[in-house]
Amino acid sequence: MQSPIMNQINTIFVHVSDLRRSVEWYSKLLGQDYDLSKVSPPVYNININHYTGLTLDAGPNDMVKQINPSSYPLFNFHTDNINEAYEYINLLGYEIESKMVRFDDFAFFTVRDPDLNIIMICNG
Repeated sequence: MQSPIMNQINTIFVHVSDLRRSVEWYSKLLGQDYDLSKVSPPVYNININHYTGLTLDAGPNDMVKQINPSSYPLFNFHTDNINEAYEYINLLGYEIESKMVRFDDFAFFTVRDPDLNIIMICNG
């Protein structure tokens, strides 16, 4: 039987404890405009290019999620200029989890979001 499941990631869910704080963090990270007055729990969809979406999920309104962040990156965001991305993260004052790691044609570093989830930024 051929699988009815497509070879495509639709949406990545990042579970967060404070939706508005996370909307602000991810929006600034990606250089997107945001209006916190339009953030309505329990979820917020970040605008992402192509097929895959990014949904920040705070859960039901009557509870605060207890986040158990992974010690490994959940996913990565791409950059064409890794040095400029690193400087930008520093300007935002975001927590850099790992310093720049460089290979021949590939480099990356990781940052922590407000719930201590690790996100990779890479150029490859």
